[in-house]
Amino acid sequence: MNLPTPPVALLAPKVAAVAAKHPAVRASAAKALPGIGLAALLALLALEIGKAPWFMVNGIGALTLAIALGMFVGNTIYPRLAAAAPGVAFSKQTLLRAGIVLYGLRLTFQDIADVGIAGVIIDALVLSSTFALAWWAGTRIFGLDRDTAFLIGAGSSICGAAAVMATEPVVSGRAEQVTVAVSTVVVFGTLAIFLYPALYHLNAHYQLVTVTPARYGIFAGSTIHEVAQVVAAGRAVTNAAANTAVITKMVRVMMLAPFLILLSAYLSRHPQRASGRPVESVSKRRIVIPWFALGFVAVAAVNSAVVLPHALVTSAITLDTFLLAMAMAALGVTTQASAIRTAGFKPLGLAALLFVWLILGGLAINMGVAAVLR
Repeated sequence: MNLPTPPVALLAPKVAAVAAKHPAVRASAAKALPGIGLAALLALLALEIGKAPWFMVNGIGALTLAIALGMFVGNTIYPRLAAAAPGVAFSKQTLLRAGIVLYGLRLTFQDIADVGIAGVIIDALVLSSTFALAWWAGTRIFGLDRDTAFLIGAGSSICGAAAVMATEPVVSGRAEQVTVAVSTVVVFGTLAIFLYPALYHLNAHYQLVTVTPARYGIFAGSTIHEVAQVVAAGRAVTNAAANTAVITKMVRVMMLAPFLILLSAYLSRHPQRASGRPVESVSKRRIVIPWFALGFVAVAAVNSAVVLPHALVTSAITLDTFLLAMAMAALGVTTQASAIRTAGFKPLGLAALLFVWLILGGLAINMGVAAVLR
């Protein structure tokens, strides 16, 4: 198998020059290299395997294959590769966000306008209804403390682990609560990567409801947990579906900041936590704005102006595909079966209820808004 040279290798000389001048950077880079190399190898394998006709015909793209390969490695040999952990984390977090920023080169503001007000309304309704359900069901049905319910609700309703981490300082969550919430996002968000495309193709066969690739993209972007998972589930159908899904998802991600402000305002009025400890005042809280969402919009704006050479855009998109495949592989590597045991029954039960709501309730919201604004 002749594997292509990774596009990221083009950056190697510049990285080496910076590392030579800064010993701390050089040490950090050395620690990250094994994990980055593992993610890059899995990404290359996924890109090559994805060219096989059977996978192309069945809508199984390189990103889906990358996370599948990553999950295989993560549950077999990865636990014995401690040296790879820093680079895998870097690939899953930093490279993913860089990939999402560069994804803006595939889109223009005209594409964003195509999603329209309907996409914004759908995102807002899905977010608010999912978080409200998490709050009510988590505390009333599953008997969870309010903080855990809030963290699981934030992860399911907005943008997965990133929302959990951003919400943690607002609710003053404990480490074990954050771990449980992130575990539920991993479990059901990963399931969504494979379930959503399967449901799309099943519906296309039986024609149960009318769902175009664009409608599917809005549905996926408004209901799937993580940005990475949205990209994979969208690309498994069509590139057009992926574009719409990412736009819709980024609008949802941008709602994180106002969500945190509203949650902080509520907690300032209801400061008593289940544990009896007061929540810190809103003035002491730092609202986390996802920079990659703003970068995505900025790059899309530049692309809309048509000022970049076509060759440069094409090369950047190739690099972006590779970075996203690396991020998917790293996400798969860190998705281990032990996450199910870590989460426990009650948090998993709440997350499962929210997952069902995101699919069925999210579909109803999507269809209802589309019917009203038709």
